[in-house]
Parts: sequence; C-alpha cells; structure tokens
Amino acid sequence: QVQLVESGGGLVQTGGSLRLSCAASRNIFNSGIMGWYRQAPGKQREFVATLRSGGSTNYADSVKGRFTISRDNAKNTVYLQMNSLKPEDSAVYYCNAVGVWQTGGRYNYWGQGTQVTVSS
Repeated sequence: QVQLVESGGGLVQTGGSLRLSCAASRNIFNSGIMGWYRQAPGKQREFVATLRSGGSTNYADSVKGRFTISRDNAKNTVYLQMNSLKPEDSAVYYCNAVGVWQTGGRYNYWGQGTQVTVSS
C-alpha cells in the first residue's frame, strides 16, 4: 500500500506561481509513472503531467512551457512547479502513481487532492 499526500495548493493571482508537492509513503520512483491530474468543477479529471522512472516527462498542451514536473528521490516526493498561472488552471490537483511491483502486481494510487484557485 502507498499513500500519496499532496500539498502546496492555494489562492494565487493570474500570472503567479505555485509549487505542488506529492509525498509518497514509500519509494516507488524506481518503477512506474508519477503523474499530476486536475479536475475543475463540472468537468472530468484531466491529465496534466507525468514523469517516468527513467526521467522522461510528458505534459498536456495547455500547460507546456508553464508547468514542470520533477522529483526528489531522497524525499520520496514529486513536485509540480506551476508558473504563469491562468484562471483556467483552477482545479483540484491530484497526484497519481501507477506501475508494476517487482512481484508482478500492478498498482494505481491517488492522493486526496489539493485545491488551486487562480484569481483574475
């Protein structure tokens, strides 16, 4: 079992920055994919960014050039640095971990979410 705990959300003005953190209860960064997703009111949850164990990243077109996903293996923490924030970035942001254990079983964990609100 893995717990993911997000933090760092809050209220920020348009053009501002926030850094979200996702702390994992154990080291799972050597396998699988860590990701950030978001869900705005009345909308489906959508992909934001992923970071593979090998270090490759992928971003939604809407956040490319503004958001950066990274990790600190020593702290079992994944970050999402968000710059040049826009009102349409307002949502609950969720951390996700998917992969395969060395024993062969698959895992897919979600955090509880952290609210990001960007005022215009």
